Amino acid sequence: MKSHSLVEILYAGCMCGLVLLMTGCIKMPQEQHTSYETITLARETVTAPLTWSAAIRGAGDVSIVARCTGTLNDIKVKDGQRVKAGTVLFLLDSRSAVNVLEHAKADLQTAIANRDNARLEAESNKELAEKGIVSDYLLRKSLNVLQSAEAQVAQARAVVRDAQLRLDYCTIKSPVDGLMGNIIPHVGDVIAEGTMLTRIAGVSKMEASFSLTESQVHALVKELGSLDQVLKIAPPLTFRFKDGSEYSEKGRITSFSGMVDQLTGSVTCYVTFPNPKGELFSGMQGSVVMPIEWEDVMLVPLTAIVRIQDKAMVYKVGADSLATGALVEIEELGDGARAAILSGAEVGETIVAKGAANVHENDKVIW
Repeated sequence: MKSHSLVEILYAGCMCGLVLLMTGCIKMPQEQHTSYETITLARETVTAPLTWSAAIRGAGDVSIVARCTGTLNDIKVKDGQRVKAGTVLFLLDSRSAVNVLEHAKADLQTAIANRDNARLEAESNKELAEKGIVSDYLLRKSLNVLQSAEAQVAQARAVVRDAQLRLDYCTIKSPVDGLMGNIIPHVGDVIAEGTMLTRIAGVSKMEASFSLTESQVHALVKELGSLDQVLKIAPPLTFRFKDGSEYSEKGRITSFSGMVDQLTGSVTCYVTFPNPKGELFSGMQGSVVMPIEWEDVMLVPLTAIVRIQDKAMVYKVGADSLATGALVEIEELGDGARAAILSGAEVGETIVAKGAANVHENDKVIW
């Protein structure tokens, strides 16, 4: 066996230690992975809800206004009471209206008597004129008197009808089924014609109103030809309460405001919901949800969208793995998670799907 000198042994030990030291201190290059996730754009068809904030009001809400002047004698209902159409709400002092009606009826009877006398006179003169006893002038005069008397009867009848209406106005009834609002006057108050007495919230049907943006209206008209078509083919809508629960009855779009609000740039849409159990009340806030089928659209998560004021941008990833920003037109699906790209990107392109808000132009994106 070959023996080694002490110098050789020490030299070998030093070299070994040097190799170990270098191996422990130097790290080999490794691929750096990012937190970005990407997707390749493709077209698909999905059903997703569109959601709008909405306010509820009674479709038959009415203001109850006095239609004649008089003292309020009695109030037959209470605040919040449920009433039917025809329910008596208020009674005004009707004595003056009764007197006016009686005078009108008496004047009508006088007018009828005068007309009957004029008719007898005219008929008599006609017979005498045929026999040559009276002149044609006298006959025509008696016929004119009869015509005038008939006009006076018609006028007297109109006065009676008007007096009857005035009397009827003293008994104020509900024109709709609904819930009483706050009753403003008190018994004994002198009520002038036109005075607001209360409001009744019609509850058999309730109306939810929400706003469509000008771009949404334009897209609907472009797709369907007119808003009238929307009324015909729009699917049933759901009302969602603030706690997230949904109203059991479905609603239908019944009308649009017909003009764009200059301040908000939106059109008001109205949806009518049946309310057989009285679960909906005027003044409720919530949202209406419309299921929409999105056909042949490129869907991306909202995390892929970078908002720049009123613009939307995505980062496209090229073959060199570099990110390039591109402005796109989008429409959110209403589910709080996805959007459809309408323009600005093409099928087959790759975009950053998660972490896009942290990407900068020409960043290296490794996936």
